[in-house]
Amino acid sequence: MRWVLLSLLLCYIGYAQEPLHDPRERHLRNIRQLTFGGKNAEAYFSFAEDMICFQASSLSDPCDQIFIMDTAGQGLKRISPGLGRTTCAYFLPDGRLLYATTHLNDTTCPPPPDRRQGYVWPIYATYDIVIVDTSTGAILHRLTTTEGYDAEATVSPRGDRIVFTSARDGDLELYSCRLDGTDLRRLTFTPGYDGGAFFSFDGTKIVYRAYHPTGPDLEDYQRLLRQQLVRPSRTEIFVMNADGSSIRQITHNGAANFAPFFHPDGKRIIFSSNMHDPSGRTFSLYLVNEDGTGLTRITYGATFDGFPMFNRDGTKLIFCSTRNARHPGEINIFIADWVDDPESTP
Repeated sequence: MRWVLLSLLLCYIGYAQEPLHDPRERHLRNIRQLTFGGKNAEAYFSFAEDMICFQASSLSDPCDQIFIMDTAGQGLKRISPGLGRTTCAYFLPDGRLLYATTHLNDTTCPPPPDRRQGYVWPIYATYDIVIVDTSTGAILHRLTTTEGYDAEATVSPRGDRIVFTSARDGDLELYSCRLDGTDLRRLTFTPGYDGGAFFSFDGTKIVYRAYHPTGPDLEDYQRLLRQQLVRPSRTEIFVMNADGSSIRQITHNGAANFAPFFHPDGKRIIFSSNMHDPSGRTFSLYLVNEDGTGLTRITYGATFDGFPMFNRDGTKLIFCSTRNARHPGEINIFIADWVDDPESTP
């Protein structure tokens, strides 16, 4: 999955309700809360920008399932069958939906990771990517059938290709294919984790996060991967051309940087990071130029802000946050007006 860092929220020390809008968040206006309760994450616009897909869990249903609703938070509908664990939903141009699921292999909820290894994420080998009808939830096409983890799929705004993470060649690498799964191309080759990828709006570039350890750290990564686990404490943001060429590293802060997404101008990237917090427990949104300059903190005050996505004209930002939560560990979906230049906007 594009790994929801929800379990980090279990590290709460005490609990106090966080404000809906911090006055320092000058790039955001008219923040609206779309969900109220549970853990809701990875919320993304449809191509028509009238619908949102996301994954959610609750105390009564702790295994993530896939839902859709409109951009006002109305018409909530579960799309996945309520079996296994699902993650990483994304719309196709024609309104169909793709997501990764374990239920084709086992309908029960897979077990959580072994915490004796420290803080690790599960890489369930039973994840496969499916394309479904949003009217019925019926699976129309099984995109992946290989042994091992296949997830974290997103679609180019051009509507022609999918990028996803797979362990099919023994490592966690990025691949792209056509919408029907043909013309499969491996894009990354450096040992370590490459994932959480999104295309730029013109479809020419891909932004993603990666962890490329060396020496003993690489040995530890490979040992955990054999156990279907990965340790997420250090990931940097990278950009490459859509064909996998010209890979360049954007951040170099040694923190947990994730969920990068291009601004519609194709020159800036918004992402979530804990770089500001020595304890590593809180995450905020940041904006950075593609060359790594101009780093700007966008959000404040919440324990967790993540999974940002702009609409095509850059006027709206959707993201997930602990702000205004009524209970510890709760994450909700928010949409805000984006103010590109707060200095010149009254």
